[in-house]
Amino acid sequence: MRKLTYFVACSIDGFIGDPNGDASSMMRYVNEEFLEFLKTEYPETVSAEGRAVLNFHDVENREFDTVVQGRGSYQVGLDAGLTSPYGHLREYVASRGLDESPDPNVHLIRDDLVGAVRALKAEESGLGIWLCGGSQLAGELLDEVDELVIKTYPEVYGSGMPMFGADFAVTEFTLDSVRAFGNGVLVRKYTRKR
Repeated sequence: MRKLTYFVACSIDGFIGDPNGDASSMMRYVNEEFLEFLKTEYPETVSAEGRAVLNFHDVENREFDTVVQGRGSYQVGLDAGLTSPYGHLREYVASRGLDESPDPNVHLIRDDLVGAVRALKAEESGLGIWLCGGSQLAGELLDEVDELVIKTYPEVYGSGMPMFGADFAVTEFTLDSVRAFGNGVLVRKYTRKR
């Protein structure tokens, strides 16, 4: 069975964006050291356009071959003119508002999100599935998340878009590793306790 990994950036206090969903303040921490980490460990999490600009478009996917994201996260790419921001992956967008996909590589999930993700996880071959965001999507899929990779940036938001937009429920994970970067960023990896 393939695993679903919520690979996400957040503030120290657990927000993935401000009250409007904007997380652009975190971009200043994506420096040379951090980009090298992404290139060597999670190259598929950089958009196709970013991979081309950074000259690692030919690096093979290491962890994921599929991405699932919400309409809000996908809209960021659409606003930049990218109909398939992660063309090197199979792309799924959870959206009730899009009538049809703007790109042949992007598959829409209009209903039964949990069922669709369970079907992806049940595939017998392939790499993992990256849950890209956002908050509401992560909340709906919390019971399906097998692993967390949390890129924590040294900022406090105070309020905003939480990592999981869900009702209160204690869900335990085990800390597997922590990596610290010179600019104060931490990357923590957790596995769901079974």
